[in-house]
Amino acid sequence: MRAQRGFSMVEILVTMVILSVGLLGMAHLETLSAALNQSSYLKTQASMLAEDMIARMRSNRVAVEKKAYDKLPDPARVSGCLTTTGCSPEEMAQNDAFEWRLTLAGALPSGQGTVCIDSTPEDGASAAAPACDGLGDLQAVKIWWQDERDASKGLLRFSTSFQP
Repeated sequence: MRAQRGFSMVEILVTMVILSVGLLGMAHLETLSAALNQSSYLKTQASMLAEDMIARMRSNRVAVEKKAYDKLPDPARVSGCLTTTGCSPEEMAQNDAFEWRLTLAGALPSGQGTVCIDSTPEDGASAAAPACDGLGDLQAVKIWWQDERDASKGLLRFSTSFQP
């Protein structure tokens, strides 16, 4: 009987194939992890931005009672709100919505949002079609953004509601 002296070429090739498949699997897991981490980060940003608008509304109860935050079509900056002279509650609502939408656009890819009175806050396709019914006493904050890694998903939505 002859003693075996080393690996044969077939054993080396099989080892290389197994190692390659394992490394490709690890690379796929890393890519998937990065994508899910980014998605999670964007959902967290949307949640924080919704809470930001809710805090603005809670500090301006007069405007909320007058429904000044409800479906602001195209808010503009109100310069008086940034000075010591101040502004009315309705102007503050308009200024809040303007600043909030600027922040949305900067923090989320294709970020857009709306605030409205809605009995069913978990609906709406976009800020242009938010599906706000104006019923009930719940204020809904709805935010949409585009998933940069998978455009086939369309706009993603985060919504929350509160009772002022």
